Amino acid sequence: MSSPRFYCDAKLGPGAQLELPENAAHHASRVLRLKAGDQAVLFNGDGHDYYVELLRVSKDGVTAKITDWAPANRESPLQVTLAQAISSGDRMDFTLQKAVELGVAAIQPLASERSVVKLTGERADKRREHWQNVVVSACEQSGRAHVPPVAAPTPLLNWLGSAQSFKHKIMLSPTAGHTLHELPKPEEDICLLIGCEGGFSPQEIQAAVSCGFTPVRLGARVLRTETAALAALAAMQTLWGDF
Repeated sequence: MSSPRFYCDAKLGPGAQLELPENAAHHASRVLRLKAGDQAVLFNGDGHDYYVELLRVSKDGVTAKITDWAPANRESPLQVTLAQAISSGDRMDFTLQKAVELGVAAIQPLASERSVVKLTGERADKRREHWQNVVVSACEQSGRAHVPPVAAPTPLLNWLGSAQSFKHKIMLSPTAGHTLHELPKPEEDICLLIGCEGGFSPQEIQAAVSCGFTPVRLGARVLRTETAALAALAAMQTLWGDF
């Protein structure tokens, strides 16, 4: 059985002793029932796994000592930013969790015309923090040692101008004339734009195309928003990545 992995937002290095963060300590002691002498893996987003021995496990906290470290080497060769229109309920959490497992490098939540969830101010900040925690948990599970950043939610039409910096821009559309396998292999960063439950409005589609996004379809069937993002990422990994 592989050792459990915990995210630790701290400087890590061989020989260091440290207290695990509260969430990691609770998971180690209360959920996994780990004991002193057990092994675990820490990561802080720098691309390395840090192997630790637990020195103390109690209700007051968990102390660990780093015994070794190594590059994780589990990142996708594709640098994909998922620009995802905000969906409702648990759909957004599910989409981000699985997108991280599929190797996405960064996430940009977008407020589109047909988004049911409207986020502003403190509510938007709290939701972004929640999504970042979902991403961290997905990295713990999937073995990734780089943590994809979740940007602040932004209106789609405001964001499109900044998307000009991406070398390859792909937008899913069930009425598009092209499919993914007809596109040339991207040699640089990719932005994948996905709509919410009701899709993008005609105005938003036209604006995205005007900013250089290529519409593509995934087969002849209309996919739900959470299915579309994950199917596209899996197809991209199969065509151009490490699947």
